[in-house]
Parts: sequence; C-alpha cells; structure tokens
Amino acid sequence: MQIDEIETVLDGIVHGETQRGDDEYELTVAGIHRLHEPGHIDFGGGETTEPETEPLDTKKRHAEDEYGWWNLEPGTYLLAYNETLDLPDASLVLQPRPALAEMGVSHPTMIVDSLPRVPLAVPPAGARIKENARVSRLVPVTEGRR
Repeated sequence: MQIDEIETVLDGIVHGETQRGDDEYELTVAGIHRLHEPGHIDFGGGETTEPETEPLDTKKRHAEDEYGWWNLEPGTYLLAYNETLDLPDASLVLQPRPALAEMGVSHPTMIVDSLPRVPLAVPPAGARIKENARVSRLVPVTEGRR
C-alpha cells in the first residue's frame, strides 16, 4: 500500500491536509485510558479478558480554549485514536511520531490492519498531551518485511 492510498482506508480523520505527509500518515489521539484492573490471557482463549480501564478527562488551560490536555503521571496507559482503519488485504506499520519519543513517551511499533488501543508508556517526568494531538504515524510496510 502506498501513502496515497492510506487516506482512502482511514475514517475519522481530523484534518487530512495536516496529517498527510510525503511518506507517512499521522494519527490523532481521541482518548487516553488508565488501566484499572488487569486483563487475563490464556493459551486457549477461553479465559482471555480485556483489562478494565477508566477514560481520563482533559483539563483546559484557559476557559476559552477549545481543547483540553491530558496531564499524565508516569506509568502505562492505553491510547485510543480518532481514526479507524479497516484493511483486510494489506498491512501498515504503526509507530510513534518522533515528537512523542522526544518527550520520552513511547508506544510499540506494530504491523496493523486495524487500529487497536495501544499501550502508552509515560516517563518519570510525566507528559502533557493535547486533545487531537498527532501522536503516531502509519507508514507502508517495506517490501520483504510483511
């Protein structure tokens, strides 16, 4: 799949003109969830359950602000995207944007055909993330690495 085609398989795009790059498509944050109770996973799948999570609220810096910020303490969270992807016949690489990594915040790089919630690791200094911030990117799978 080429970059030109990615926009055609994404729904929920916030501002395509800003999110589309020459060799990537950036994804925006819709929600951040705190892990409240553990999930379970077993060999056969019969006892597998998702973790219980709690959506975190944002706080506006000024009353007139349109969007708020998540003020994250150190730890692990689940990140949900505004965008959705349904790509049954191909895959893309999901990775953190460099701006996120430069804050010491990370999430795994994954080959995806849909957009799951992804674990978000926040460093000891914490992190501030604004609603709809561009936090991740999709890039084509390099030939031979699928």
